[in-house]
Amino acid sequence: MDAAAVAASLVPSWSAVLVLFSYLGYLAAAGAVLPGKLVPGAVLPDSSRLHYRCNGLLSLLLLLVLSALGVYMGWMSPTVIADRGIELLSTTFIFSVIVTFLLYYSGLRSHHKSSSLKPHITGNFIQDWWLGVQLNPHFMGVDLKFFFVRAGMMAWLFINLSLFAKSYLAGSANLSVILYQFFCAWYIVDYFVHEEFMTSTWDIIAERLGFMLVFGDLVFIPFTFTIQGWWLLRNKVELSLLAAVVNCFIFVIGYLVFRGANKQKHIFKKNPKALIWGKPPKLVGGKLLVSGYWGIARHCNYLGDILLALSFSLPCGTSSVIPYFYPTYLFILLIWRERRDEARCSEKYKEIWVEYCKLVPWRIFPYVY
Repeated sequence: MDAAAVAASLVPSWSAVLVLFSYLGYLAAAGAVLPGKLVPGAVLPDSSRLHYRCNGLLSLLLLLVLSALGVYMGWMSPTVIADRGIELLSTTFIFSVIVTFLLYYSGLRSHHKSSSLKPHITGNFIQDWWLGVQLNPHFMGVDLKFFFVRAGMMAWLFINLSLFAKSYLAGSANLSVILYQFFCAWYIVDYFVHEEFMTSTWDIIAERLGFMLVFGDLVFIPFTFTIQGWWLLRNKVELSLLAAVVNCFIFVIGYLVFRGANKQKHIFKKNPKALIWGKPPKLVGGKLLVSGYWGIARHCNYLGDILLALSFSLPCGTSSVIPYFYPTYLFILLIWRERRDEARCSEKYKEIWVEYCKLVPWRIFPYVY
């Protein structure tokens, strides 16, 4: 695609707008009407707590069935997203900007006193727009923060599936493509299987909803985490059997650490007496868990996430650094986030945190960092 074609495709088309709003409309409707486990969120500073209907997996499966039916009946092309990738990127970006300005101005006018909707205004427009004004803004009964992260994760899968369809039709769906698609699909479906774990994450509990999260969920996740898929669509990579086995090993280790650590944290928050690896949990100051993965490194889940990101890129080979954007970005992000977490926890737990750091000296990488 030449520069003129790229520039032209950056202009949002009505078909791209239709795809985006049909997708978001479906998710809003499915989230409201489909059955799902009602999960209580974390207790907020005013002692209130939100409840989340975790029906993301059912919403995903139904959308897959509807999409397959649409392709079978000839109502839509399986490559519709891959064919309009740049159009959808620019459309979603513009939508994200508009949404965050609306969130900013509606937050300024809010007179709510609850922790979820109380405006947090610094007076610095850029900071307030970037980080957000309200913790959990709603629109027509939809918790926007929970909704946007669901939309981004699901879009990641559907972009990949459209790229796979394009590779398959072109006859280029080799082992590299299959491994990449399988790893990402497993990760995303597993996310929705354990969607309730999201309710106890830092993003949901503490981050306000501004451009940083909206752009991250709707644009950054689906359109940059699929760079490997776009790369494989245009570059044929032949993996050796040994390389494929090593790639699978890294994926499995990353998944076990990532999912295991997050599951232990979630269960501990719900039931502090629950067994960890078959033993009663060890605590520091009665608050901080030092059992299981959390006794190995203070942010062991970040290690699993980094290994998973690496496994998504390894099927692309080593001829270019472009497919390694995601693990590189994630590594930098998680180091930055780990520093933020450490500062916050040090302030919150004080001497308990000092004792915890002595017992668990490694931040992310055991015996390294």
